Amino acid sequence: MRKRNREADSDEAQIDLTPMLDVVFIMLIFFIVVASFLKEAGIEVNRPDASNQPPNPDATSIVVTITGDDQIWMENRRIDIRAVRANVARLLASDPEQPFTVKTEPGASAGVLLEVGDAAREAGVRQVNWPAEVKQ
Repeated sequence: MRKRNREADSDEAQIDLTPMLDVVFIMLIFFIVVASFLKEAGIEVNRPDASNQPPNPDATSIVVTITGDDQIWMENRRIDIRAVRANVARLLASDPEQPFTVKTEPGASAGVLLEVGDAAREAGVRQVNWPAEVKQ
């Protein structure tokens, strides 16, 4: 009798996992197929084409150029440091939100650059932009 009990205990201890694995694989296939038919809700966005060139700051901003020999050019004419404030204030009268850009050439002194920036601030410019140097 003891032999039969040992055989019966060993049969009960083993569980066949094959049907359970079959069910898991069928569920996995079902979820993969269902997920491929689901469409996410969202908005289609039309992105602009990427361009390698930065926008031209000359188009909409007040541009002051300081040459290598510390000459100040604005609107294609040479002006004195004392006239920067008046010219900027005149241009800001039409559009107070107009950006202000100072371009410098190699050799321009930092003192003239700071004076132009200070004159622009006194004229009412909120932000003075100094573009990064573009090397070609």
